[in-house]
Amino acid sequence: MSKSKFKAMMIVFFDIRSVTYIDWVPECQTVNQVYYKSVLTTLRESVRRKRPDMWKNASWILHQDNAPAHNALSAKRYLAKNNISVMEHPPYSPDLAPCDFFLFPKIKSALKGTWFESVDAVKAKATQLLNSITQDNLQHCFQRWKIRMKRCRDRGGDYIEGDNTSIDFFQ
Repeated sequence: MSKSKFKAMMIVFFDIRSVTYIDWVPECQTVNQVYYKSVLTTLRESVRRKRPDMWKNASWILHQDNAPAHNALSAKRYLAKNNISVMEHPPYSPDLAPCDFFLFPKIKSALKGTWFESVDAVKAKATQLLNSITQDNLQHCFQRWKIRMKRCRDRGGDYIEGDNTSIDFFQ
């Protein structure tokens, strides 16, 4: 079997209940500050619709890594202007982003070895996998995230290797 030659980039937002928003980045699009601000605009609307309780009392907090688009002054101004609370991400700590230690490895593992006819088929399968993640799995992810954050804090922000916790949600 030959490998599929399709790649798709997604930006995913999720909380302890479910995936809140998926953005499929158009081919050849760079995720710069302008593009990221448009993603944030759509995310705000998604939170307003899917989490009205959190929207109403402004209790949702965004955790993002230190990608350049996230740290751009225009993105930070947008977040401040729209009263979006952001949890700061320690520098050089990819091990603390739930997408990096939890979500993306599981999606890649579930898709590995599958041949797809088109990029749309890749997107459809990945979306199906994301939407099949249970609330228990997401709660476990955030429990692991809190432990990782504490370990990072206790080590003065030093890089932390993985926690060897498997969360097998695609069975």
